[in-house]
Amino acid sequence: MNYDHWRHYARGWVFHFLGKPDVAYDAYVEAFRIDPTDIQSARHLAAIAAGKQQWTAAENWFERVLALAPTDADTWFNLGYVREHAGKAAAAVAAFAEAVRLKPAQDRAWYGMGLAHARLGQHAEAATALREAVRLQPMNGEAYYQLGMALHHARQPDEVAKVVEKLVKFEPKRARKLVQDAERADLMHLIPELPF
Repeated sequence: MNYDHWRHYARGWVFHFLGKPDVAYDAYVEAFRIDPTDIQSARHLAAIAAGKQQWTAAENWFERVLALAPTDADTWFNLGYVREHAGKAAAAVAAFAEAVRLKPAQDRAWYGMGLAHARLGQHAEAATALREAVRLQPMNGEAYYQLGMALHHARQPDEVAKVVEKLVKFEPKRARKLVQDAERADLMHLIPELPF
């Protein structure tokens, strides 16, 4: 065990725990400098950077984690997340795709991939990913809403109607929003009268 590495890592952990991310970040950087195989320090650095919306730094640290653990599906998801927030939708799609290749049941990666495809104007691909997200999380109203909008933009009106029919059963307010945002007044009869 390298005492200097352990000292900096422990210092980072304590300050991270105490809610002092800037001091923790510096300590983790030093721990990683001493031991560039220290995956835990890299993970903490990525999480701190993402929490501060420092997307480029977070992306770099998640890439370092993946250099050490290339089959970690959760880190691939996190990389996709920060890339999406950094406005790198195509790179986000690639990261989310690797996450679901490694862990097909990871619904949040399917959802993220759908949003990234939609940002690229690839609405049919967005719908495909979002269908998988709602299959895995059948009560995720936001995923259904995004699926409905992807289908609307992909010019699949019959499929939008099917999404509204499902969504209205458990989130009628969100179903109403989908009908309004997709400009589908013809589907308003599916929405019950809401007291709020």
